[in-house]
Amino acid sequence: MITTGSKWAVFSLMFLLLKGGENVVVPSPHWTSYELAAKKVGAELRFLRGDLESDWKIDVEKLEKLIDEKTRLVILNSPSNPTSKVVDEKTFSEIVQIAKSKGVTVLSDEVYSDISFVKTKSILDFGKDQILVNGFSKIFAMTGWRIGYAVVEKELAQRMIKLNQITTTCVPAFIQYVALKGLESRKKIADEIREQFRLRADAAIKVLSKAKMKFSRPDAPFYLFPKVDGLDSERFALDLLDRGVAVAPGTAFGDYREYFRIALTVDEEKIREGLEKICEALP
Repeated sequence: MITTGSKWAVFSLMFLLLKGGENVVVPSPHWTSYELAAKKVGAELRFLRGDLESDWKIDVEKLEKLIDEKTRLVILNSPSNPTSKVVDEKTFSEIVQIAKSKGVTVLSDEVYSDISFVKTKSILDFGKDQILVNGFSKIFAMTGWRIGYAVVEKELAQRMIKLNQITTTCVPAFIQYVALKGLESRKKIADEIREQFRLRADAAIKVLSKAKMKFSRPDAPFYLFPKVDGLDSERFALDLLDRGVAVAPGTAFGDYREYFRIALTVDEEKIREGLEKICEALP
């Protein structure tokens, strides 16, 4: 199913699959749109809190304990926004098996997978009875063009089509043609973007390593999610704006006040300049 961005894919799937009083299990830190979409349809979000000390590895036993008879979805985001970490194959497989055994669907958001620095597993590697969401904004730098897709079973696809018909109708045809053109050179484009962001990540890591920040090495573009003990990231983010630097506070991704997200979406010179200002502004 072609959708108006991967965000609309996530929302429409929640709208069609969830009822008020049901719940969704999401490893955290998490992309805020999962939470907002679930609240909009009246579903409860159950967060599995991750931590930097474990390198953001998902605790499968704790995840299983969050699932009950009202759980309908487990959402995975690999590589993750904001941590840029990849779910390893063993953990991915265990989560899918737990979900299947409990009659719960896994919705896997893999929008960063094509440009990951490390090998990734896809939900499609574990059978066709789960859900894949992906998009074109990251691999083809088409952010703002609003085109994504979901791979779902036919019956669910038909329901998504009906929802599209009374809402967005479709992605404009010219955007679909551009995405199709991108697919013709998919590997070449992905390789170029991956290498570019690998260099940016290496440059950022060198600067951050000299500062009093704790962080995990990213497995993929575009983000770093450092921690500073005792930091109020909301106040810090506002202060940085006065210095001409934009970051996202960790509270945008869950209960992570001491963290903030850096997006490496400018050239290396500006990354170094921005990181130096961040280091200067640290309390």
